[in-house]
Amino acid sequence: MPSRRSLLGLLLLAPAPALARTFAERGLALRGTDVVAYFTEGRVVRGRAEHAAEWDGVRWLFASAAHRARFLADPAAHAPAYGGFCAWAVSQGYTAPTDPAAWRIVEGRLFLNYDQNIKRRWERDIPGFIALGDANWPRLSQG
Repeated sequence: MPSRRSLLGLLLLAPAPALARTFAERGLALRGTDVVAYFTEGRVVRGRAEHAAEWDGVRWLFASAAHRARFLADPAAHAPAYGGFCAWAVSQGYTAPTDPAAWRIVEGRLFLNYDQNIKRRWERDIPGFIALGDANWPRLSQG
């Protein structure tokens, strides 16, 4: 029978489980929000199941077939920064869910936050928090 010390050693050597790369609940990205609509309509629009697509291991919903086609033509241009996790949380070194209504597009990138209060905190230093988030995201997205 292995000793406690050898079991602890095995646990320390075991790889950490990978974190999700895209914020999703029950396999649905961004609570069913149409990410293309942020760019085309400048507002939150609920996606529809008949305009769904699979990308990055999750299901994305769109308000129209045209939005789905636009997304699939260039997903990276429309997918939110940090996989849709809270931009402020990522800047602080962890991930948190987001509220689709707490959003902002900065230099062509969609950023989401946990809620409106956290969004206001993030907006106090957008360039600084984006720099921190960009530095933290590779580690957070790989687990």
